[in-house]
Amino acid sequence: MKKIEITPVAIADIKPRSHQPSSHVIQLRGSHQGPRFETLPPLSLYVHIPWCIKKCPYCDFNSHQEPNEGLPEARYLRALEADIEASLPLIWGRSIQTVFIGGGTPSLFSPEAIDQLLASIRARLKLAPGAEITLEANPGTFEQNRFQGFKDAGITRLSIGIQSFQERFLKALGRVHNGAEARKAVEIGVNLFERVNLDIMYALPEQTIADALQDVAIALTYGISHLSFYHLTLEPNTYFHRYPPPLPDEDEASHMQENIEEKLLQAGFNHYEVSAFAKTKQESRHNLNYWQFGDYLGIGAGAHGKISFADKVIRQHRYRQPEQYMQSALKGNSIQGEQVVGASDIGFEFMLNALRLREGVPAILYEMHTGFPLSNLSPILNIAVQRGWLEPDPTILRPTPLGFRFLNDLLELFLPSVE
Repeated sequence: MKKIEITPVAIADIKPRSHQPSSHVIQLRGSHQGPRFETLPPLSLYVHIPWCIKKCPYCDFNSHQEPNEGLPEARYLRALEADIEASLPLIWGRSIQTVFIGGGTPSLFSPEAIDQLLASIRARLKLAPGAEITLEANPGTFEQNRFQGFKDAGITRLSIGIQSFQERFLKALGRVHNGAEARKAVEIGVNLFERVNLDIMYALPEQTIADALQDVAIALTYGISHLSFYHLTLEPNTYFHRYPPPLPDEDEASHMQENIEEKLLQAGFNHYEVSAFAKTKQESRHNLNYWQFGDYLGIGAGAHGKISFADKVIRQHRYRQPEQYMQSALKGNSIQGEQVVGASDIGFEFMLNALRLREGVPAILYEMHTGFPLSNLSPILNIAVQRGWLEPDPTILRPTPLGFRFLNDLLELFLPSVE
């Protein structure tokens, strides 16, 4: 399933510069000093459940095939509870604005387990009134009573990994569900939940533009308010990377994207992020917090987090292997690694996220969410404006249509140098 963890839908092939700094490499003023926050950014919670029925050949996420002896629900829940409790000193007194339960396939867990998980979260953390609580699900796990149970537990938004409604593409992708199950899943989802997202992929093996538009047409028949369209990419350490399937060429994939955008625009969707489309006021609040460089506590096997303090920003990552994670979390320390985000990196990280938004972000958000003045980036911003990639309005950080089209090139301007 496509989702977001540490860097939302990371831009491909962007690497640090290895040459000496040039006129368009960030030179942060006062970079020896740490950030200073007057108000900390909004805080979200990401919960990772790492098991799937089977591993898809294109998937590079931290997912593992369901054990033959069954899912260790009870033990994993205890580990998540211990993980939250160990993290409390880092976020004491802060409200959780959104919760996202991702995977893997979280819907493999029983409604009772999800209910217990949310009860544990409510008992230990301060959930904001009306907090958005999203659960990722796959069609192969859908049952009417099961998903009614998830809604009763407190799930407010469902994200369904459809990928395609068409049988031949589902088989090519190694999905465990078929087209009929995909349709049934969406029917159940929209009948139970007010807010539903569908993940769909394009540029699939031997797919044509007409094929891609057929998936768009089917999705629109259900009255969905949010759609995520992802270009299939051959990620390292996947089966497809080792044994590439016959994919559409770059020009055809680009035409697919343009046609998808046009159809969704006609249907009243706003293309608000590189891969995300939403009706008015139906954007994913959780993902917006990522893209606006908000904070998030990540718990669960392999989960990443970003947490701001008065004078620093840290990133954490948990142990990836489920067994190692459970053992470590139950002993009081699930964190495999932690680092302070340096002054030379934070500008790039902010822009990597914020410039994915078609409407950009208010310029004031940079200082509010990084703790550094935007003037540090003035030389880079001027170059981006001169090249026609960034809007000249000083009150907003927003890519132009040209900059949105060549987002990789725009983001490369903000890469810190490697001496």
